[in-house]
Amino acid sequence: MVSPDAAAPVAPLQSLPSFARVKQFLKDGLAAGRWAPGALMPSEAELVAIFGVSRMTVNRALRELQAEGLILRTQGVGTFAAPLHKVSSTLTIRDLHEEIVGRGHRHDARVQLQRREAAPPALAAQLGVAAGAEVFHTLIVHDEDGVPLQCEDRYVNPACAPGYLGHDFSRVTPTQVLFETTALWRAQYAVEAARPTAQEAQLLRIAPDDPCLVIVRRTFTRDAAITIARLVHPGSRYQIEGQFEP
Repeated sequence: MVSPDAAAPVAPLQSLPSFARVKQFLKDGLAAGRWAPGALMPSEAELVAIFGVSRMTVNRALRELQAEGLILRTQGVGTFAAPLHKVSSTLTIRDLHEEIVGRGHRHDARVQLQRREAAPPALAAQLGVAAGAEVFHTLIVHDEDGVPLQCEDRYVNPACAPGYLGHDFSRVTPTQVLFETTALWRAQYAVEAARPTAQEAQLLRIAPDDPCLVIVRRTFTRDAAITIARLVHPGSRYQIEGQFEP
């Protein structure tokens, strides 16, 4: 349980979106050692009462913290602070729009492709669907202050996000949509330095032999693959940073 005094959100949090206020409150508590690794944290019902927000809002905050490796959730039991070794080995899933806006810059998305496609065997295996089954495909270039920062080539399992193609991805990112509409449970990453494809080089406005940071990410519910995305960043414009404090 959390006492009212300890749980009351501090003034700077009020300027954040509702889910971000809940998320930051919990992150601050973890950083301050309020909940030791393995300790039981506030329940969804407690957080709804503390912040006066919906259960869906609280659930989004908890899903993002879980994706970042900061908490563990067990259905029917509760939410627990993650062991430190798990936190230190986790790569964060962040929404690129929020990342860019957080730097005080402008984010624009250029949608190149948004459609249904038949999944070839290799892709079908990655998404856990039958070969030839319909999947959703989007190709989007994300710009920061008019400069291409990321080429996002994403396939989505329709069973996990049936309304995915109905969104305007020039106004909302796929990451935002999937955070809000799916039950994210875990993620897999592969990160490498590689050259872009000819199409990626053209979309990112770089030379074909320019080095890029390529991240391939799959996310899952408890029992199904949600999406697989290839995220290509010009090496001269992007880096991954992190920190760990025992």
